[in-house]
Amino acid sequence: MSLIDKIPLLDDAALKNLLDNARRLETSGSAKQQSDAADLLPALEAAVAARRTIKLEAAAEKRIANKKPAVPKAPKVAKAAAAA
Repeated sequence: MSLIDKIPLLDDAALKNLLDNARRLETSGSAKQQSDAADLLPALEAAVAARRTIKLEAAAEKRIANKKPAVPKAPKVAKAAAAA
């Protein structure tokens, strides 16, 4: 099983750590590390983006579900009418 095949099995923290390491190795690793990182980065970035989208959608749904209906306000009484 290659590392790309394991990406869906990683938790969010491990995925972020792997992405950070791949980005670091892409610029400062050996030639093989740079090549491997370049192969992994598109899959890692796609997985992070997909998880971010899922979390944002879930948060939006939660906000909608928890939104309380607006309470109608009492009509304002004009000051002149109230003083009379």
